[in-house]
Amino acid sequence: MSVRRLASADQQPPAFAFTAENERWLAQQIAKYPDGRQASAVIPALWQAQKQNDYWLPRKAIEAVAETLGMPMIRVMEVATFYTMFNLEPVGRFFVQLCGTVPCHVKGAIDLKQALLNKVGDERHVSADGNFSWLEVECLGACCNAPMVQINDDYYEDLTPDLLVALLDDLAAGRPVKVGPQNGRHASEPEGAVTTLQDPALYDGSVVGTWRDRFRDDPVATGETEAATATGPGDPKPAKPDAGRATERPVTDTPATRAAQGEAPVHPETRADSADSAKKTQTDEAPSAEGAKPQSDKSYTATPSKPAEGRPVAGAGGTTPVAGTPPSEGAPRAEPTKPVGADPDASPGRPPKE
Repeated sequence: MSVRRLASADQQPPAFAFTAENERWLAQQIAKYPDGRQASAVIPALWQAQKQNDYWLPRKAIEAVAETLGMPMIRVMEVATFYTMFNLEPVGRFFVQLCGTVPCHVKGAIDLKQALLNKVGDERHVSADGNFSWLEVECLGACCNAPMVQINDDYYEDLTPDLLVALLDDLAAGRPVKVGPQNGRHASEPEGAVTTLQDPALYDGSVVGTWRDRFRDDPVATGETEAATATGPGDPKPAKPDAGRATERPVTDTPATRAAQGEAPVHPETRADSADSAKKTQTDEAPSAEGAKPQSDKSYTATPSKPAEGRPVAGAGGTTPVAGTPPSEGAPRAEPTKPVGADPDASPGRPPKE
């Protein structure tokens, strides 16, 4: 964003005061806001001051707005210098803002820019007669009627270089001009003749409810069925309801299946004998715990257990005390270590040297 400063001291007027009409208008704007919120009217107040002062804001006008609204001067100055809608230096009697955004640019705004350079001069330059100055701005919101310009408060659209020059000549001469599109069309309607929604039946009510008749006719004759069932390359494929679901399969290893395959069923007496532990087939006995070979040569002591549950109790030679052993009969505890740093010769976690 460009730096925006007030006009030089030699361009500043000595004083500024709102006219009686603008004072009444400003009072109506301030009354729209609750007490203590008069600062909310700062933008309308600055805009009205700018219009009164030939479309630019001098320092005295900014001070008058600050005094009227009870605001610090610097806060009003911040608003005036932030928004580009406020002109901080003198402009021509007809201030031309040329829209140069993409829609207007591709429709010929660059040709309008050249016409302004030839007719008026450089940007921000006031013509010798004081009538015109111009500035290229961003989108003014009339893209359907591009290219366009805003002159003071009005829009002039659908311009060509010749139409713009003729418009400026009429304004300078005081002749009446037409606001809006300059090529003969109304508002933003299509250029040339209107080609849509021209059937009178759309407006006399004769077609109201006629869409129901299509469903009373033969679908084959009207083509409704074909249109509803037609498919194309982008249409979705038919759904597969069973996709991803588990399917039921017959169980193959059952008595009924084996009988159907010719296998003789097991007699009930044979099944009973196989369940009798006295008649079961002799197998190798598992080695007892007493004769089992230790897993390693290291001695170890089993953890204490509960004798009432039939588990062996740990031997007395281990370091783990047997449940119920008095503290005096247990193995002596290791000497507690001193904290690190108590002895400079001691290692962390080890007792110090004697």
